[in-house]
Amino acid sequence: MSLLAGAGNPVTVAIDDTLFRRCGKKVWAASWFHDGAAKGRQKTGCGNNWVIAGIVVTLPFCSRPVCLPVMFRLVIKGTNSASRLWLARRMTEALAGALPGRAICVVADAAYAGRELRGLDTAITWTTRLRKDAALYDLAPPPTGRRGRPRVKGARLSALAGIAATAALTAIEVTRYRKTATVRAAALTCLWHTVFGPQKVQVVLIRDTAARGFALALVTTDLHASPAQVIERHAARWPIEVAIEDAKQIFGAGQARNRVAGAVRRTLPFTLICQALATIWYSTAGYHPDDVTIRRLDAPWYRTKTEPSTADMIAKLRRVLIAARFQRPRPDQATPEEIHAIHLAWETEAA
Repeated sequence: MSLLAGAGNPVTVAIDDTLFRRCGKKVWAASWFHDGAAKGRQKTGCGNNWVIAGIVVTLPFCSRPVCLPVMFRLVIKGTNSASRLWLARRMTEALAGALPGRAICVVADAAYAGRELRGLDTAITWTTRLRKDAALYDLAPPPTGRRGRPRVKGARLSALAGIAATAALTAIEVTRYRKTATVRAAALTCLWHTVFGPQKVQVVLIRDTAARGFALALVTTDLHASPAQVIERHAARWPIEVAIEDAKQIFGAGQARNRVAGAVRRTLPFTLICQALATIWYSTAGYHPDDVTIRRLDAPWYRTKTEPSTADMIAKLRRVLIAARFQRPRPDQATPEEIHAIHLAWETEAA
């Protein structure tokens, strides 16, 4: 962890869920779920739904951030595990316990916001996309000294469109998706009482090119982060989408035809752990500057390729494993070429 994330630096954790399609009545925990990658108008599919938490790191040879899947939970309908947000919080707390003294910055999409996030540990901050119909309130007023319970929230704020119309947006420079651009943003501290309760949150409204309104609204429990940091942190969620796609297309995650509970629980996490270990191995021991050059010689149609991809990493690991498997058992043992050269020398001497 210290090699890739840096000792003492905050740990960015991206959380998302994905559906691994399966069919059959005997497939354990399989059911119908929302599937954003499904074709057609109805975005649903049948299979096993997994919530995945990954640590976002920056590799020394890549300009893009990379997500390493580290924790996984299966969604099981009819139990506590039916709530993806409930599973996400449990995984986050487990990571915080495994990394004491580290700040955990969680980033997720708009689906991961709900009452389950109340009472988070102080070491955990949560950043997500704010819904357009979110009911925001002003901070609670100070106690009046009168009898009765003090107010827990202030007056309700107007809708996001109304807030954006009156907010003073300032130009800031952000780096996201490997591009640096200038956007206009405004931040305010308020309460999203239906989700975080009395905990203060920071709302960031972003306007890219439009003359009015806003293009994106973000909410975070990190009150010390600047608007630029919040925007860049939210953009760091995208690597988990890439990691899930690589797991399905390159590592073959979800292709195993398992049915019983034990096999369903073990196979996919094992595949994703292997994916993370392959990336760590390549970053710490397998990378060579000539890897991209060799790849471009083998595939000259990659004219703009400047960085190794996940497929390049796993291909080199496969070659190293094959070479280690079939190498000679003793370093001092002569190779067949050396033995043949000695035989030729003996025959020449004898003649």
